[in-house]
Formats: sequence, C-alpha cells, structure tokens
Amino acid sequence: MGKKEIAKILYEISVLYELKGENFFKIRAYQMAARALEVSTIEINKETEIEDIKKINGIGSGIASQVKELAETDRLKAYEEIKESIPAGLVEMLKIPGLGPRKIKYLYDTLTVCGPSELEYACHENKLLNLQGFGKKTQDNILHGIELLKKFRERFLYPDAVREAEILESNLRKLTNIRAVSIAGSLRRKKETVKDIDLVAAADTAEEAENIMDFFICLPETLEVIARGQTKSSIRLKSGINADLRIVRTAQFPFALHHFTGSSEHNTAMRSYAKKHDIKINEYGLFKTGSDGNEKAVTGFEFKDEKDIFSFFNMQYIEPELRENTGEIEAALERNLPDLIEEKDLKGVFHFHTNNSDGNFTIEQAAVKLKSMGYGYCGIADHSKTARYAGGISNDGLKQYFDEIEQVNEKIADFKIFIGIESEILPDGSLDYDDSILEKFDFVIIAVHSGFNMSSDKMTRRIVKAMQNRHSTFLAHPTGRLLLARDPYKVNIREIIDSASEYDVDLEINASPFRLDLDWLNCKYARGKNVKFFICPDAHDLEGFYDCKYGIGVGRKGWLEKRDVTNCMTKTEMEIYLTEKKIRKKKNSLN
Repeated sequence: MGKKEIAKILYEISVLYELKGENFFKIRAYQMAARALEVSTIEINKETEIEDIKKINGIGSGIASQVKELAETDRLKAYEEIKESIPAGLVEMLKIPGLGPRKIKYLYDTLTVCGPSELEYACHENKLLNLQGFGKKTQDNILHGIELLKKFRERFLYPDAVREAEILESNLRKLTNIRAVSIAGSLRRKKETVKDIDLVAAADTAEEAENIMDFFICLPETLEVIARGQTKSSIRLKSGINADLRIVRTAQFPFALHHFTGSSEHNTAMRSYAKKHDIKINEYGLFKTGSDGNEKAVTGFEFKDEKDIFSFFNMQYIEPELRENTGEIEAALERNLPDLIEEKDLKGVFHFHTNNSDGNFTIEQAAVKLKSMGYGYCGIADHSKTARYAGGISNDGLKQYFDEIEQVNEKIADFKIFIGIESEILPDGSLDYDDSILEKFDFVIIAVHSGFNMSSDKMTRRIVKAMQNRHSTFLAHPTGRLLLARDPYKVNIREIIDSASEYDVDLEINASPFRLDLDWLNCKYARGKNVKFFICPDAHDLEGFYDCKYGIGVGRKGWLEKRDVTNCMTKTEMEIYLTEKKIRKKKNSLN
C-alpha cells in the first residue's frame, strides 16, 4: 500500500475516533500524521524502515508502526476493529454535505440516528429543530444533502421511484406513434423498495419503435445512456435511478406487460399452469404446438389487454399487486380473489402529530386540510409523556390538549376529531399513562419507540402485555422498521398478530414511505385471523396526509378489502366502533 492510500486511512481513523468521542489529542494526532505523510518526500513501501517513518515531523512511534503495518500487509488491525465498533450508517452519514463527525455523534447520542435514511425520517418529524446547534435551516440543508446521497443508492423507496416513473410514462404518452405504454416491474406491484424502473411500450412498426427509443434516451430527466437498442434501452436518470424501456408490437403488449410486471415466482407459476394445458406463455404471446410439431400462436381469442389473458385460462383478473405467487393463481381459478381496497374507500385519517408534540401544524390546520381532502373525520394522536424527544404531552398538558380539540370540533361543521394519544409501550409492557388518564381518550395507539435491542421473546412479551391493556385500540408500526435504514426489531410477528386477534387490538399499516409497516406479507395472515387494520400516515406535516395512498398499496398487496380496514367506516360507524370496542374490552378485562 502506498503513501496516498495510507494517509487516507489515517485520516479515516481520525474521523472514526471523532465519531466514537475519543479525546481531542488522539484525533488530532491522526489528522496531523495523515497530513504529514501526504506532504513528506519519503516514499513508503514494504522496504521502508520504521525509523525512517518516525523521522517524518508529525508522526510518532505508535502511528509509525501502523504505517509500517499498512505498507507491509495492506491491512491494519486497529483500523478494522474501530470500523467494526461503529454503526456503518454513521460512516455513510459523513457523505452528507455539511454534516461532520461531531454533529453525527451528537445526533446519534441524542436521537439514536444510525444512518442517512433514519436521519431523513428524523428530519421529516422535525426532531432536529430544537437541538443545540441545529434548527430549521440546518435541517433543510441536511435533507438536501440526503437527496444528493440518494442518487447513488442501489435501492430506492417506492414513492421516489414511482414519481420518476410517472414522469417518464407521461412524457412517452405524448408521442403520437406510441400505441400503449405502462409502468411495469416491481413498481407496478407496489413493492416497498425497488432497484430500477421498468416501462413497456407498444409500436406498430420498426420505424415507430426507433422514434420512441430516440425520444426516450433524450428525455430531459436522462443523465446517462447505458444502452440503446431497437427493442430495449436503458438510461440512468438524474435522480440516480436506472430506467429500462422495452418496446413490443401492439398485439404483444398485453403479454409483455404481464410478463414484465409479475414477480419471477408468479411468472413461473403461470407458465407451469399453462403447460398443464399444453400452452406456452411468454412475453410475446400464447403458443400451442401444432400437429406438425411447430409452435403456433393461439387463435380464435382476442387479447386486447391483460384481463383477456386471465380470462383465457378461466381465471379472475389478478391485480398487479397480488402477482407474487402467494396463492393468487389458485384463488383466481376458484374466483375467490379479494375485492381490493382503493384510495377512495378511506373515510378518515388516524395517527398524525400536531404542534402539541413534534408536528409542525395546529389541530385546526389538520382538520381543515383533511376536510378539504374529502375526509369526514380524523383521529389525532400526539406523542405521550415518555417521548420527551418528541415533545410528548405531560400529564399537566393533557387538559389543554383536550380543550383545543373540543374547540376545533365545535368550530368545524360536518367533521369530527376523535381524541387519541400514541402511548409509549415501556420496557415492561405497561403504558406510560395511568388507566384513569387513558380512559379519557376516544382511542389509544400503543407503540414502541425505544429499547429495540431486546431479544425476540422479551420484545414479544412486552408488546403482548401492552395489548392486554383494555385501553389499547391499535398497535402502531408493529415491527419498528425504517426502510433502507433500520431492520425490524426482533419480534415474533405471528404471535403479535395472534394476540391482536385474542385481545381485540387492531394493527396499523403505517403509510409513511419510510416505514410501510406492517409488512404486506403479514397482512394476509392477520386478515385470516379476523384482525382489523388502520391505515395511517403518521404525518408530521400537512403534506404527509397524502402518504395514505402508500398504505393503501400495502393493503392491496396484503389482500385487504374495504371491510378489513377500520378507517373505511363512515363517521357514524367509527363513533359506534370506538365506543363499542371500549365497552367490549372493559367487559372482557373484568371477566
């Protein structure tokens, strides 16, 4: 290893020590050694003597030994040990412009922020506004820096990717010679995170296809053309996301769209089913082997769209979100697919935070906004007293909270605010308000926001005990995950779902694009246990209310219908539901 590479590692060590909070002189020693090595005239290689390294002004005996070790072995044990001792996400945060080691350590110590995505989430929750040395301008600058960093990620959150894809699709639709175009791939299936964007288009002639490809690669969103072909082209967008466009003949479009939408497992299952009927299905069509042994396209059936493909096999139409090979083909054959929930089905919004805790809007602003969006009610649930970092409401502050909500309820006609709280599940499973206080709320959300390092058994017992509290209405973000930032905490989610069914506790699908928790894979299981769901935005600003659509996507992937989601009820139905739930749970707790 040469001098330049060694100097870089010495500087990295100084940064890592700063992240760990080591003393100033130790940090400074590595910074000075790195600089001294860079400007020195001595060459560093395997043959360089340690005494020669020590002659460099600014490098002491200890660091000289490490330089020698790096030169001889290309490795440094001390460097590897310190890297392993620090969360990898903290090092990645160093790539955010304007965010140095001291601030990162402060954010880690104060908010337990362990990576850029977690930091972004904290910014969207306004958790940096009141921190020493931060504020709105710094928070905005950090968010801008995170956006720059996102360009180089391998995976992207669904909302970020779908926005880009919709722009591309919209631009392509403007072409007069394009016969059809659609987003495909995992985006069309509404996966939580995606690697790239897939688009499928149709043209009638080679000349039309040529013109479409020329248009595609020259779109203003394009940063780089990765590959340009007659039937497929790939570009890298300025956002850092790769996008592929495939062009087929118009008659092939339904088959191509089906093929490039379905997961590989769904496509394999469809091919297997078709094969049992002596049919071959691929991106170009349906084929049957003739008496002469040659494959020929199936005739006598018009395939205008994907629905005709499923109809040919006597199946119900399988919505794109369901094409994951989780039983959808069998259900389609039995004509037993769910009537999936839609955005228009949601009648009210629960779980968001006002300026009574860590939101940036008032209760009245929330009610006015939600009413303008067509909702008939909402359920405010600011943070409870344990969440001091989020301005949680103390016992003394509850009267003002209740009074303000009642005043807004009296002021805004044809709209109702249900009074709730997001109560912290303490490590022992108890909630952080007494029963006498919890009784006053229309609903109580229970949630874990700390103590993520418990064993699976302890975390499961913690949450189950909280569910047993008769005031618990629903469990928020059940696994605590932050997409691309933090894995779920260790918990037996099936046991949690079973307990939700047993103790009459609903589950939240947290629609924040950073969470999308409960995972869709567990929704179908919970539905089978007759568990009800709330789809909630967990909003901290007014724009966050629009995130509900992402929760709807999770619900659709999880086979949920309108009847499975509690806040698809009308205002009157919700009033009855919450009242009866409280009565029922109180009665059960006495038995």
